[in-house]
Amino acid sequence: MASLHRTSVQIGFIVLIASAMFVPQSNAETIAIIGTGDVAGALGPEFAELGHDIVYGSRDPHRDTVKALVERTGGSAYATTPSESVVGADIVVLAVPGALVEAITLSLGDLSGKIIIDPTNYFTAHSDGMPMMAGTTSNGEIIQAAAPDAFVVKAFSTLNWQTMVDPDSAGGPVSVPLVGNSVDAKATVAALAEGMGLDAIDLGPIRYARHVEGMLIVWINANFYGGTGFEYHLRKVAVD
Repeated sequence: MASLHRTSVQIGFIVLIASAMFVPQSNAETIAIIGTGDVAGALGPEFAELGHDIVYGSRDPHRDTVKALVERTGGSAYATTPSESVVGADIVVLAVPGALVEAITLSLGDLSGKIIIDPTNYFTAHSDGMPMMAGTTSNGEIIQAAAPDAFVVKAFSTLNWQTMVDPDSAGGPVSVPLVGNSVDAKATVAALAEGMGLDAIDLGPIRYARHVEGMLIVWINANFYGGTGFEYHLRKVAVD
């Protein structure tokens, strides 16, 4: 009986190992990136390297520069129109001009249940030409209002595209602030950021997006309007 028991345990262990071997190890998702500029060109290839399927949404998907981005992204990447790109996508990245986010979000159709990553900033020009916040809200909140059944996460708006693809250029760890109403959506975006070699810090619900976006105003003023130019990189505080 003891021998039979050992044999049963061994068989059970082998079955368990075999089952584990066939459990999918990849959490690959389809990510639609609206836009094909610098931010899209930074995030798309990075996300593809993490094993995700990338589709670019472009007003002119057959343009040579778009074709070059698709080729550089590799994998199963392709380009189509913005509204077609979000069909079947799990995540939508709005790599578009900040002033256009509401119109573009509304033009994409039903985004219910999708995670929307917002790397944009909400600002306009003061009468003296210097930048200022465009209002008392934020692009993150505008997008959430335009797509109320989606999960908007403000992310990647506090660093330039060069740092996105080369975090080591900052001379140390770089943290990406995340704001959004869904903890699960923020965890998904945090995994993307961390896969790129960045850290992620949760700063709360989407109403705090206006404060994150306001950080750009200080940077623009200093770098382009007579101040002392600087780059800033957020870093987590080491806790003993």
